[in-house]
Amino acid sequence: MCFLSAMNENHAALVLFSGGQDSTVCLFWALRRFERVEAVCFRYGQRHVAEIEAARAIAGEAGVPFTATDVAVIAGLTVNSLTDASVAMDREPIGGVPPNTFVPGRNLLFISLAAIMAREKHIANIVTGVSQADYSGYPDCRDTFIRSLNVTLNLAMEEQFVIHTPLMWRNKKEVWQLADELGVFELVKTRTITCYNGIPADGCGECPSCKLRRNGLREYENSHQYQ
Repeated sequence: MCFLSAMNENHAALVLFSGGQDSTVCLFWALRRFERVEAVCFRYGQRHVAEIEAARAIAGEAGVPFTATDVAVIAGLTVNSLTDASVAMDREPIGGVPPNTFVPGRNLLFISLAAIMAREKHIANIVTGVSQADYSGYPDCRDTFIRSLNVTLNLAMEEQFVIHTPLMWRNKKEVWQLADELGVFELVKTRTITCYNGIPADGCGECPSCKLRRNGLREYENSHQYQ
């Protein structure tokens, strides 16, 4: 009998929670589906810590146990604009090449660490906000990667984890729609930090993440008012 099978693991979920738009929607998605939800946030040497504090506050208000874990070692293994302020951030896609906001191995590391934590907490469900529909050129946001990693983690730990990706096939307009359906549209709009420069809500308006978020919001609001 596997370690998790003796527990009530199917009713618990661990959410990878950064305090941004996508992970916040995933947190409330999980709260609708699981009896017990916990959240984990990673400090990986990112330019700002504002997103961690936003995540902590939102989780606290939602009554979700919150853990912040330090994995800053990853910042010393790669050069990218999210962990090195001296690197000018790519603002537009470069054909076929991940942007320099891509942190190699980040999702691989985060989800693997979350699985270790989930096992210790007798949790089988792991929830992450990756999306292939609006994946910004990040290879570790693709469905094939998540499916492969899910198999690998189950083999590595002799468990039956299920990695849930509720946003995988939703573009940003559809993520805003889901936030509205979950009753957290205003919270996501005003309290989350998606901006790569650490500015809450609408953000700086210039970084790729802000542009994606803003365009999706505009599309959703424009379509919603005519329904």
